[in-house]
This record gives sequence, C-alpha cells and structure tokens, in this order.
Amino acid sequence: MSVKFSQEDAERIGDVIGSEKVTFEADHYRLKVTNAEEKRILVLEIYPETQLGRRRGMLVVVYTGNSHLQLHNCTGYVVSEELGEVTFVAEKRDRLSGLVVERGAACSLYAGLDRDLISSDFTQLGVEVMLSGVALSLTEEILGPIEGSDTEENPNQED
Repeated sequence: MSVKFSQEDAERIGDVIGSEKVTFEADHYRLKVTNAEEKRILVLEIYPETQLGRRRGMLVVVYTGNSHLQLHNCTGYVVSEELGEVTFVAEKRDRLSGLVVERGAACSLYAGLDRDLISSDFTQLGVEVMLSGVALSLTEEILGPIEGSDTEENPNQED
C-alpha cells in the first residue's frame, strides 16, 4: 500500500489536531500544536516520500519537549474528528506499528503489534495490551490483506 499525501491531507490533519498552522518546508509538512493549559508543545513533520535507507517511503516524525518519535514506511493514516486525533500506521506482513497524534499536543506510539490483535476480543486482554489494540483498531479499514491469508490474492494459487 502506498500513500499519496497532499497539502489538503496536511491541512485536514492540522484542523483535527488543532495545529496553529501548516507549512511546507522543502520536502515535508510541518504542523505545530500547542496546549498552553498543560504547557505542552508538539511538532509533527510528515515527509510524504523520503529516502529511508535503500528504499523510499513516508516518514512521520513527532518532536515534543522530552521525546522524538519516528514512524518509518508509513502505509496509511486515519483521521478521527470525533476523537480529535490522527493515527498513522506502518504495516509489514503480520505486524503493525502506529503513531497517534492528539489535539491536546499529546502522542502515543505502538510498535510491533501482531496484526490480529486489532480484531481480537479486547475483554480477554490485559489493559496494557488492550490499549494498543483499541488504538490501532481504527486503522483496520485501510490495511491491506494479511500475507498468506485466504483474502490475499495469490497469483500462483490454483482455483
């Protein structure tokens, strides 16, 4: 899955998370979110296509006063106006990683989840595992088929 990211996408994300402004700086979009009440500032940078080692892909970077988070090879994102957040996801085979950026200048990172966790019965999981599954379950609609699953097209498979 390859994501096409535009100025319109950046502005929509900016509106949902309450960024002060959206700028394009050479090869990336930059959004700044301030939460004066809680004395937090978050800067979100989105590189629609950049060199990531030997391959090119989408890079999402978050800077805060005490953290620097990166999500390499982002394969998609979901904007939730209701929750006031955007969830960026990177999928590789049966693993997911996600970066959630919130309206209040907060963010969360979930890495290396088993893909089937997001469609699990959350009541059967410990709260520490449930949170990541619930957070990334929003991305289920944009994910590709699980490699090796019956829903994945296999050109070598006999009918």
